[in-house]
Amino acid sequence: MTIILVSLLFAALLGAILALIIGVAAKAFAVESDPRIETVTDMLPGANCGGCGYAGCADFAKAIVEGVAPPNDCPVASAEATVRVADYMGITSEEKEKVVAVVRCSGGISDTVRSPYNGVEDCRSAVLVAGGAKGCDYGCIGFASCARACPFDAIEIRDGLAVVHPDLCVGCGKCVDVCPKDLIILTPAAVDVHVYCNSPEKGAAKRKVCKTACIGCRKCVKASDSEDQMLIDGFLIATNYNNPPLPDLVEKAACPTTALRLATQHAAGAYEGVSK
Repeated sequence: MTIILVSLLFAALLGAILALIIGVAAKAFAVESDPRIETVTDMLPGANCGGCGYAGCADFAKAIVEGVAPPNDCPVASAEATVRVADYMGITSEEKEKVVAVVRCSGGISDTVRSPYNGVEDCRSAVLVAGGAKGCDYGCIGFASCARACPFDAIEIRDGLAVVHPDLCVGCGKCVDVCPKDLIILTPAAVDVHVYCNSPEKGAAKRKVCKTACIGCRKCVKASDSEDQMLIDGFLIATNYNNPPLPDLVEKAACPTTALRLATQHAAGAYEGVSK
């Protein structure tokens, strides 16, 4: 009985000593935390998407408090939320132009020549093994790597083609980072006219593998209001996002392959089955 009591007293004494040591060490090595970080974190959307370039909202809030990042670097926060953060920090923050992702390809399975592929259905894996299941080396593989990376479900895989829904996209850039063919770009949300093709090949070569490829006919260039609204790069045309055309250009140009499209109608499936 005496041995048991002695053991219990020794254990209690040892526990007390260890607790005291831990308490002293915690106080000695404690890192001062700025309470503003928690306040700013609560003001942010809490999406933790990484679109700001930081690991999450708490990390971004820390950068704001330290003066390393401006509040408007958050692609998810509304203009009102950004102003609230700026006012709290006693700084000014300009409203940032909203951007959305565009997948520069319109070639779905029904529009393209297919090659045999039996590998892992992941875009990066497909590129490493065989380039995917489509004949175009520059087109969308369609294995949904970008859709899985999107924290906002803004990308749909339709007929083997990644399609961005502009109303859901916040421009975080996650999809841009995972696309192995550099097909996805961030563009001003106010621009609705895009060329959904990224192949630099000659028109005849493109048409052999894709019905909806840009063949460089320049009809959109001629129909635009000014010469620099549509940029010519060899056999590929692209929208000049610094001087974009109006939406009526799509109808005026009557693109023979429908590579020139409105993003809103493209997302709605208005161009399915209309390639020539």
